[in-house]
Amino acid sequence: MNNIIVLPMIVPIITAALLVFLNNNIKLQRVVSLVTMIFVVGTSVVLLQLIQTEGIMRIDFSGWAPPFGILFVADSFSVLLVLTASLVTMFCLIYAFSTIGERHEKMYFYPFVLFLLAGVNGSFLTGDIFNLFVCFEVMLLASYVLVALGGGKIQLRESIKYVLINVVASWIFLVALAFLYGTLKTLNMAHIAQRVAEAGQDPLLTVVALVFLIVFALKGGLLLFFWLPGSYSVPPTAVQALFAALLTKVGMYALFRTFTLMFPLQPEITHTAIGVMAGLTIIAGCMGAFSGRDVRTIATYNVIISVGFILVALAIGTESAMAGAVYYLIHDMLGKALLFLLIGTMVLLTGEIVVKNMNGLIRIYPLFGWLFFIMMCALVGIPPLSGFIGKVLIGQGAVEAEAYILLALAFGSSIIVLYSLLRIFLASFFGETSINEEDKIRMPRGAMVSFILLTICIVGLGVGAEGLAVYVNDAAYTLSNPAVYIDAVLNTNK
Repeated sequence: MNNIIVLPMIVPIITAALLVFLNNNIKLQRVVSLVTMIFVVGTSVVLLQLIQTEGIMRIDFSGWAPPFGILFVADSFSVLLVLTASLVTMFCLIYAFSTIGERHEKMYFYPFVLFLLAGVNGSFLTGDIFNLFVCFEVMLLASYVLVALGGGKIQLRESIKYVLINVVASWIFLVALAFLYGTLKTLNMAHIAQRVAEAGQDPLLTVVALVFLIVFALKGGLLLFFWLPGSYSVPPTAVQALFAALLTKVGMYALFRTFTLMFPLQPEITHTAIGVMAGLTIIAGCMGAFSGRDVRTIATYNVIISVGFILVALAIGTESAMAGAVYYLIHDMLGKALLFLLIGTMVLLTGEIVVKNMNGLIRIYPLFGWLFFIMMCALVGIPPLSGFIGKVLIGQGAVEAEAYILLALAFGSSIIVLYSLLRIFLASFFGETSINEEDKIRMPRGAMVSFILLTICIVGLGVGAEGLAVYVNDAAYTLSNPAVYIDAVLNTNK
C-alpha cells in the first residue's frame, strides 16, 4: 500500500517521457496530460485519507531501512501541498489547451510541465535532504525550458538571469549539504533532527542552518527576490500561473521542514532572522505592488507579499500559526494561479499591460469581471473566502507569541493587496470600453473553464474550511511536534 506514495512523482515523469514521442499529435498530448493529472489528483486524495487512518507513511527504496536509504515520506502537510499543486497544474493545462498555441505545444510544452510537477511533488514527499536537492533540480531544469519557451529576446534575457541565480543557489545548497554531512554523517531529515536533538545545535550547525536559509530564501522569494519579477512576467500565461503558484511554495516548504524539523533549537537566531526577512519582504512587496503600473508587475509583487506573510507564521512558530500557514499555502497556490490566469487573459483581450490603458472589460465579459472580483476578495482575506481562515489563525499565533510588529506588517499588507487589485478592477473593468464590437476577441473556452474551477476551489476552501480542518490540524501538529515525524520515519517496524 505504501507504494502509492511515489505515484505523484513517478507517473508525471513516465507520462512526460511518453509525450516526447507524441510531439506532433497535439490532441493526444492534451488528452494524455489531462488523464494523467486526474489520476495524480485522485491518488493524492486517496493518500491523504490513508494518512488519517494509518498515520505518517513512508516507502524505503531498494529495501534499505532508514537512515541508510533514500525514502519518501507522506504526512498531511506534504500531501496537502501535493494535492493542491496537482490541482493547479491540471487547471493551468486546461487553460493552456485553448491559449498556448500549437507552436508552443510542439516545443514539448506538456512534457516539461509534467517534469516540473514531478520535481515539485518529489520535493514535497522526499525524506532525504540530498534527494530534496535532486527534486529541486528536476523542477528547475523544467522551469528553465518553460521560462524561455518561445525564444523571444526578452525571454532569453530573463531566462539567463533566472538560470544563473538558481545555479548559484544550487551550488550553495551543495556546500551546505557537504558541511551538514561532514558534521552529522547523515542526510535523512528525521535522522538529522534526532542527532541535532541529542547533541545540541552547536554554532557550526547554526551557521549551516543559516546557509540553508539563504538557499531556500533565494528559491522561495524571501527577501532575495530580485530575480522574480522579470522571470514571472515573460513566459506564456499558463507558465506564469504555474510559476506563481508552485515555485516559491517549494522554497517555503523547504524552510518549514528545515526549521521545524532539523534545526529548531536556536530560534532566537534562526527564527528571528526569518522574522526579519519576512517583515522586509512584506514591506518590499507592498512598495512594488503600490507603485506598479502594469498588471503583471502588480501581480508579481503580490506573490512576494504572500511569501513574507506565510513565513511570518514560521517565525512565530506556534501551532495555531502553523495551521494558518498550511491553510494559507493552499489558498495562495490556488489564488495566485487564478490571479495570473486572469491577468494574462486581460492582456490577451486588450493587447495592453498598463492598468490605465484597460477599461470597460466587464461590459463585454461580465462573468470574467466578477470572477476577478471574487479572486480579489479571496486574496485580501474577506470572509467566507479561502484567505480568511489562514489570516485569522496566523494573527492568533502572532498574538499568542506577542509578535505585534509582524502582526501589524502582515495585516497591514492586506490593505496594499486590496488597493493594488482594486485599482486593476476599477480601472480595467469599469468605465467606457475601448474595445469595439468588431475588435472583440472571443473568450477562450478552456480559459473560462479553468477560471470557474479555480473559483469553485477558492470559495469551497473558505466555506468548507471545517471539512479541511482535520487534515490541516494534523499537518500543524506534525510541524509543531517533530518527534511525531521522527518516530514515523525511524521506526523500522513501520
